[in-house]
Amino acid sequence: MLVVISGFSGAGKGTLMKRLMAEYGDHYALSVSATTRAPRPGETDGKDYFFVDKTRFQEMIDRDELLEYARYVDNYYGTPRSYVEEQMKNGRDVILEIEIQGAMRIKGQYPEAVLIFVTPPSAKELKRRLTDRGTESEEVIRKRMNRAADEAIGVEAYDYILINDSIERSTDLLHKAIQIQHMRVSQRLQFLYEINKELRTLE
Repeated sequence: MLVVISGFSGAGKGTLMKRLMAEYGDHYALSVSATTRAPRPGETDGKDYFFVDKTRFQEMIDRDELLEYARYVDNYYGTPRSYVEEQMKNGRDVILEIEIQGAMRIKGQYPEAVLIFVTPPSAKELKRRLTDRGTESEEVIRKRMNRAADEAIGVEAYDYILINDSIERSTDLLHKAIQIQHMRVSQRLQFLYEINKELRTLE
């Protein structure tokens, strides 16, 4: 199954993903996005993101190497196609941490994808988190807050909203929300086929 995680910048998506993989990593494959933004302190190329320049990113677009891509606050982000398709073929749930534009493109290609939007409890808390990072200027923070206001309009297209007020609680809720999707009829068609065949053969 394909799971899309989006949210306002500063909502805690990265921290949430790290804890989800630490607690429930056997269940998931976390896709690594390509981006043209510079690494933040502590981020590793190939682990947190594939950090590329704009020329390389354009090549990836031209060669159809990306499932989706979007521009966000003067930088580009995209999902490499090969890794996602390989993990899904191997039967793993693949998690994409991407922006709303990309999420809508994924939903168009994979209608059964589950879309989950992560948000802090309030706008005031969002600004506090962005400021406490200490990695961005007031101008960038202002842009991110304005972008969040625009994004809030499109959240109704998602399947779930996860209010990240506690990282421990939010991680457990996220895992449960994903796992419950496996009970959908569309995810159990092979099981239904097999049991129907058995019912017709039993006396």
